[in-house]
Amino acid sequence: MNSGDTAWMLASTALVMIMLPGLALFYGGLVRAKNVLSTVMHSFFGLALVSIVWVVIGFTLAFGPDLNGLGLIGNLDFAFFNNVGQEPSAVYATTIPFMLFAMFQLMFAAITPALITGAFAERKRFGSFVLFTILWSILIYSPIAHWVWSTDGWLYKLGALDFAGGTVVHISSGVSALIVALMIGRRRMNGHEPEPHDVPMTVLGAGLLWFGWFGFNAGSALTAGGLAASAFTVTNIAAAAATVTWVLASYAHTQKVSVVGAACGAVAGLVAITPASGFVTPAGALTIGLVAGALCYSATLLRARSRVDDALDVFAVHGIGGMFGAIATGVLASSTVQAAYSGLIDGNPQQVVTQAIAVVATVAYAVVGTYLIVKVVDVLLGIRVKPEAEELGLDLSVHGEVAYQV
Repeated sequence: MNSGDTAWMLASTALVMIMLPGLALFYGGLVRAKNVLSTVMHSFFGLALVSIVWVVIGFTLAFGPDLNGLGLIGNLDFAFFNNVGQEPSAVYATTIPFMLFAMFQLMFAAITPALITGAFAERKRFGSFVLFTILWSILIYSPIAHWVWSTDGWLYKLGALDFAGGTVVHISSGVSALIVALMIGRRRMNGHEPEPHDVPMTVLGAGLLWFGWFGFNAGSALTAGGLAASAFTVTNIAAAAATVTWVLASYAHTQKVSVVGAACGAVAGLVAITPASGFVTPAGALTIGLVAGALCYSATLLRARSRVDDALDVFAVHGIGGMFGAIATGVLASSTVQAAYSGLIDGNPQQVVTQAIAVVATVAYAVVGTYLIVKVVDVLLGIRVKPEAEELGLDLSVHGEVAYQV
């Protein structure tokens, strides 16, 4: 047991937790005023919901010993946090309590389905959101986490690199968001595109996400040392670079300096650096950030032209950003950061192939699984609120409350 590592991981776990209210503010500011409470509730209630699911079954499916030797899913050894105690684990957390490792991973499990909620903002039934989140967490998130992060997982054994969640968190949520948006249909817009109701709220949310992301990425080192410092550094570099390129790209397109664009650009950079944060140098992070800002902004333009109502551009930022970051990891991974890992620039082109396999597998599984989950939820509960409830706004029609008193 190392007290320094334990203290760092306690702090990192809290940092990742603050990303949930950060996401609530980020998404909440982007929707119309009549739906802000509904949108905030998705992230806040989702944290509570997934916390229970994770303790009961999610953690053991993700990190339990492999069920059948195929590297697909864990067994039930850690159900209800049985055998998850105060002592370190010989496999996952050699210098911190195993329980702390499980709690750190809980925060990742909680924020991932919360990211998806941006795709169906302003029009999904609350009960359907609850059931979807439970099923998606168990059937999509936990298996992919097992593939990539469990030492028994098939992608882990293949050599796929994902330091903090490019495939597990961002690709899975991004492509799932696209499927949900396609299946639930467009919002009732009355002839015009809905505008963000509170841009300062969105910027505050982006700032909290940036802050919490230091725990997300640097905490994934699981130790308070040089690797955590490196991940911390490259996280900030990529976020800064993507903020600049998104704003520049937006200005070139609209001749306006977008504040919302700056917030979205920061998140795009954070997404793209996530899988690479433990493997790339500062120069590599700068490259990832500069490309991610322009790439994800371009993806939002394509989404708008497609008429797919991914309300808060989850796929453009998290799906595209996550895919790019995963492939960029295979290109830019440097043995100067961790001696055991190298990418194309270090003479290991096979790593790009491995990363591509991980991306394709994650996309395919998330797409099919999410489609089936939405179908089941729609049959059982109905996926979308009634037109009159949507017109009134979900804050009043679903929650019986309003965010602002006129």
